Amino acid sequence: MGKSVSYHESLIERLKNPVYAAAYIEAILEEKDPEPNLLKAALQDVAEALGNEQHLAKLDRILSVEGSAEIYNLSLWLEELGLKLTVTVKSDENE
Repeated sequence: MGKSVSYHESLIERLKNPVYAAAYIEAILEEKDPEPNLLKAALQDVAEALGNEQHLAKLDRILSVEGSAEIYNLSLWLEELGLKLTVTVKSDENE
């Protein structure tokens, strides 16, 4: 019997793809009634997958529970205007 891969390990592997990571964050931002720490946990997963764990302390400060709520409120506010907050992969400036 082979060794099973944990959900977290599998998620981190998928999040190494920047397009998947962007879609993952965007899906979290579209949550209608999100848990307070959902966005923070998703961004921590993306930081881990993309090798930017040194930014986690900064993320902790930015996304306190209150900070997360503000981002969701911004998203809802934009939605009421017929707009949408999105996350995309940064393109290479040389292209």
